[in-house]
Amino acid sequence: MGDVERLVRQEGLEGTLGRLYEAGVYLTIEEFKGRRPVVRGSTRFSLARRDLRNPRAAVHAFARSGGSRGTGMPVPIDLAFIREQSTNACLMVHARGGGPSWRKANWTVPGGGAIIMLLIWAGFGRLPSQWFSQLDPNASTIPARYRWGARWVCGLSALVRRPLPRPRHVPLGDPGPILHWMRDTLGRGEVPLLQTFTSSAVRLCKAAAERGVDLRGAQFILGGEPVTAARLASIRRAGADGLAHYGSAETGSTMAYGCLSPSWTDDSHVTHDLFAFIQPGESRLAPDLSRRALLVTTLRMRAPLIMLNVSLGDEALVVRKDCGCPFAGRGWTTHLHGIRSFEKLTAGGMTFLDVDAIRVLEEELPKRFGGGPLDYQLVEEQDRSGRSRIVLNVHPAVGPLDDEVVVDAFLRALGAGDEARHVMALSWRQDGLVRVARIPPVPTATGKILHLHRRPGAPAAP
Repeated sequence: MGDVERLVRQEGLEGTLGRLYEAGVYLTIEEFKGRRPVVRGSTRFSLARRDLRNPRAAVHAFARSGGSRGTGMPVPIDLAFIREQSTNACLMVHARGGGPSWRKANWTVPGGGAIIMLLIWAGFGRLPSQWFSQLDPNASTIPARYRWGARWVCGLSALVRRPLPRPRHVPLGDPGPILHWMRDTLGRGEVPLLQTFTSSAVRLCKAAAERGVDLRGAQFILGGEPVTAARLASIRRAGADGLAHYGSAETGSTMAYGCLSPSWTDDSHVTHDLFAFIQPGESRLAPDLSRRALLVTTLRMRAPLIMLNVSLGDEALVVRKDCGCPFAGRGWTTHLHGIRSFEKLTAGGMTFLDVDAIRVLEEELPKRFGGGPLDYQLVEEQDRSGRSRIVLNVHPAVGPLDDEVVVDAFLRALGAGDEARHVMALSWRQDGLVRVARIPPVPTATGKILHLHRRPGAPAAP
């Protein structure tokens, strides 16, 4: 401990974390999730989920990570840590100009994450006015702890005479009740602020355009998925605006708030009162890490898990600058942008990063065949022989298409601009590893529409 203290004094926080990384003190996402043992020199051990539990944190309840990259993990909820997040959320609202006329609502899925969102806002006196759920919170197919958790929190809030709204089922396919709420709120001269997944906001704005609902003045908090230029443009065409928020259930908190003077679509301020980030860079690049990988360290005594240079499978560009927006005035001068997972899409021995595929799915294919940023998705699956295949889901609303022409356009765009990518695309073409399915993109269990969706072990559809 004395060595660490001296390092912090001499080299600062990030400098110390960089030295620790070079000494082997880090966890990849595979190690963090317990899917691969930790091997450092002659030392070898496996992590259990309880090993990172913070003994200083109280356990008032449990949330669960979304499981976008595998099985979700339980994360303890400490109300004192939620109070600390409430401070940052309050600063965020004031920085965006949110006054008494702003009305907050959530539209996510049942679970601890939705309850945490409500409690964070209640922590600074802003009780949400609506709670929309993408799944029926009373359905028998929902795990009992989700059904009773929402009832328990709402019941307790009523007992203390600060009632939280009860969850109301609004499915992705019919967002009419949310549109009515937003329209009525705007009609009263107030500002609706909806926190939801990026793709859900795009769907809502598309429905607003189809139904002639004007969303000028509406605001979104966008998270859970990349905030790309194409998706943000779809939201702004409806007259609304949104800012990226980067967080995770594993950290139990928002790690970055969208910049109010952005230089990039997802330009976000790191909440470095709660977290520190470093990146591997070019030197001593560890397996399962990219040079732009984000290694997260928790700084608060009541954080649910103790993380020291932990990868959550995401990467970004990290920039330190004074953008001049209110967040910079509050001391948040470290920015993230280009936030993506560095998950790989692999078939036939060839591998593409999802950052290569996003451009094709959201820009190239819609430009060629029509549709929007939510109409194309890649699904990696295995056929009955165990060979990986790639399915390109194309929404039926795009209209009649020639499957072979779509596959050809996809591979040409994916292989453009780089000789290595060109060779890999040729290999996929030769082996016939890509096929088209005329179905809507598949959401995850938590309602996200990922650009790359995996069905490990599932046989290819006939």
